[in-house]
Amino acid sequence: MVFENAQKQLEKAKKHTHLVQETEEMLKYPVESFSFSIPVRMDDGKLKVFEGFRVRYNDARGPTKGGIRYHPGVTLDEVKALAFWMTIKCAVINIPYGGGKGGITVDPHKLSKAELEKLSRGWMRKAYRIVGPDRDIPAPDVYTNGQIMAWMVDEYSTIVGQYSPAVITGKPISLGGSLGRSYATALGGYYCVKEAVQKATYGKKVVIQGFGNAGSHMARLLAEDGYTIIAVSDSKGGALLENGFDYGKLSEIKENEGRVDAYPGCKKLSQEQLLELDCDILVLAALENVVTDKNADKINGKMIVELANGPVTPEADDILYKNGKFMIPDILANSGGVCVSYFEWVQNKQGYYWEEEEVNKKLHAKMVKEFNTTFGIHSKKKIDMRTAAYVLALGRIDEATKDRAIY
Repeated sequence: MVFENAQKQLEKAKKHTHLVQETEEMLKYPVESFSFSIPVRMDDGKLKVFEGFRVRYNDARGPTKGGIRYHPGVTLDEVKALAFWMTIKCAVINIPYGGGKGGITVDPHKLSKAELEKLSRGWMRKAYRIVGPDRDIPAPDVYTNGQIMAWMVDEYSTIVGQYSPAVITGKPISLGGSLGRSYATALGGYYCVKEAVQKATYGKKVVIQGFGNAGSHMARLLAEDGYTIIAVSDSKGGALLENGFDYGKLSEIKENEGRVDAYPGCKKLSQEQLLELDCDILVLAALENVVTDKNADKINGKMIVELANGPVTPEADDILYKNGKFMIPDILANSGGVCVSYFEWVQNKQGYYWEEEEVNKKLHAKMVKEFNTTFGIHSKKKIDMRTAAYVLALGRIDEATKDRAIY
């Protein structure tokens, strides 16, 4: 289903651009699709086997790049779709990468730290034959983090017999991570919002679905800029406070209580109720397929920002656009993460590291340029922003495919 949605978005965009036959063929299937078992000796002494995945979708523009997610719902179909979206995303933000993605079907919250380390190193022991600093570069995604990347880069370095920091991005600073990477996804989305509000008038009321890394940093950035965060949610539920949340207090409660709806005085909401609130900006920072043709007509946010991957289905896209909603699509809005991952890779390759201000300055330049290029296509062709971003990306992939003259 997820992969089918990705292909629907591709078909929609193809009506507004011309691709050579070679490009269309190369985008039908992944370059490589790899699934494997990961045996782990659990703390109780029993052996448990987990299923792992890595997909390299398209490498016309360079080595493939994409995160690794740990989630009970991870499937090969989902990983293929996410790898396809990464192909498009890297082309939209114009970095010299193709798209890849990986994952493990697991609930990491049910594992001890020792079991999590064994699982992470086990993933790399199987995937090392497909990844590499000039071939395929993973990064964190849902329920993975810098610590997991540290275990993986250490395992890869052990396997190949030399320290190889450029094989993975999103690492701790001590192991070659980049300053600014931890909040880059949110910062890139924030830069897009700042550009959008220069094109039309929007108010300051914000709803954020998902209070993980990207959602919480977006809340912080918008709150610091004078926006009012009236509602937030996490996997446990949603919370509404009409006068707005104090970000510092909200963050502290989330850390201590493990849920945002523990905030004093808030009204508890379901995810469905939160999505339908009247607001100026709706930030989708959870998982895919949360806005569908079943609830799209009930979405009241004027601007929708996709920090998550694929939160809006193709059918919902059409409804939202018809209803006059302005969308900043995932392949643009959340590309700040992969952009700074690229910066990290460059720094690893050079052995020279930039100051945080320089990283953010370079990210700002990238996001502003590609937002405005996408907006220009959106305005000229009178198409929605997602389709415009696809048109931009497909043009760049097409050019690379033609220049390489594959077979």
